[in-house]
Amino acid sequence: MNLENCIAVITGGASGLGEATARKIVASGGKAVLLDLNEERGNSIAEELGENAIYLKTDVTDEQSVEHTLNEEIHSFGKINTVVNCAGIAIAEKTYGKKGTHQLTSFSKVIQINLIGTFNVIRLAAEKMAANEPNASEERGIIINTASVAAFEGQIGQVAYSASKGGVAAMTLPIARDLAPLGIRVMAIAPGVFMTPMFDTLPEKAQEELGKMTPFPSRLGKPEEYAQLVQSIIENPMLNGETIRLDGAIRMQPK
Repeated sequence: MNLENCIAVITGGASGLGEATARKIVASGGKAVLLDLNEERGNSIAEELGENAIYLKTDVTDEQSVEHTLNEEIHSFGKINTVVNCAGIAIAEKTYGKKGTHQLTSFSKVIQINLIGTFNVIRLAAEKMAANEPNASEERGIIINTASVAAFEGQIGQVAYSASKGGVAAMTLPIARDLAPLGIRVMAIAPGVFMTPMFDTLPEKAQEELGKMTPFPSRLGKPEEYAQLVQSIIENPMLNGETIRLDGAIRMQPK
């Protein structure tokens, strides 16, 4: 599949990795639907990108919200053949420490958004994709999820985030196997330390120190580099059922 043929649903599309992906797809001639809770930012980006982009306020954890969004997307663009799941949150909380035990509510919230929200979009979008006519490569769609290097080397205080992203990585292969008979591929990207809204509030010096943790290039990753890998995955039909690390060879230390 080429980007110009993509009709993509992008969760977390109003910032960071999702925004960069939407810009890449639209610039290449494809269409993008930005799913996000940030109405002001989402509408602004969609307006900037023009007629091949729309914003739809969506709660990825809510079945009716996602179903409504997908129906609206099909009404606007005719079908869905690409999903990029970037919506997610991160917290810092130890299992047990000076501040006491990890709050169960905060752990559940991270799992609900990062893992269950991702699966909610996958399952409902797959149903829509199944109705597509296959292309020349017998593909009906491609789903790309966002894991993290924290799935493999979670740091102190990252138990909830690591568990959620570990789940995203772990479910990639079985979902790919589930959807293979339909011609729907499923992949995941595990970014390292990237310049996203999570790091925007940090001082420049702190950002530089984080970047130096990466062997090469020794800097924070750029959202555009994530979008570039999305393009490679979309265009290569043999990429299926795998999580690709996009991390400059970083291996996270305990803290």
